[in-house]
Amino acid sequence: MASIIDYQQLQQTLHHRFNDLDLLREALRHSSFVNEQTDPDLRDNERLEFLGDAVLNLTIGHLLMQRYPQMREGDLSRIRANMVNESQLAEVARELDLGRHLMLGKGEIQSGGMDKNSILANAVEALIAAVYLDQGFEAAFTVIERHFRPLIEAAPELNAGQDYKSRLQEAVQTCSRTTPHYRVVAETGPDHDKTFHVVMVVGDLETNGTGKSKKLAEQDAACKGLALIQRDEDDT
Repeated sequence: MASIIDYQQLQQTLHHRFNDLDLLREALRHSSFVNEQTDPDLRDNERLEFLGDAVLNLTIGHLLMQRYPQMREGDLSRIRANMVNESQLAEVARELDLGRHLMLGKGEIQSGGMDKNSILANAVEALIAAVYLDQGFEAAFTVIERHFRPLIEAAPELNAGQDYKSRLQEAVQTCSRTTPHYRVVAETGPDHDKTFHVVMVVGDLETNGTGKSKKLAEQDAACKGLALIQRDEDDT
């Protein structure tokens, strides 16, 4: 089970301090962990996940309408779906370093559950619900806006169907490679007009990407990685 220090660090990363720490504990408690315990009152995070999905969708919809007032309903719906899919939510979880705070059963720990997209994505939704129940919608809205801002800014690319990170993730799973990892190696330019430089590594493949946000730089690196994988497939 995660320690008190872990909870404190996660709250700092999340930029939300819980009034009711039990809500945070529940959000981090996977069903595989609960199934190994003897306490019949111990709850996993699946109910919170259900609520968090609703809060997340409402907030993302509001933020997209606010940021892109001229965008059509169909485009808004498509972008939101791309933003809250399993792959994107798992990336948000990794940025929060959420995996190492999760309470998992022994089997899930041994099979690398702390880095599984499905478990991470569900935990993000549960965490959002925990914030909502702890301090209301405004607090949840603030947390979502902070941690999903880069995706909001990258919405036009997502709308164009260029979610290269998700496509790369699918491709490397087919090739039985490890999960792609992204790292910011440099930030150039003034604060109001920065350019981010990112390195993507998966297996023995490494690419560089640039963009006006971290997410856009990651998409660029993923696009180049996907192109290399497709080139290798064409050559075989």
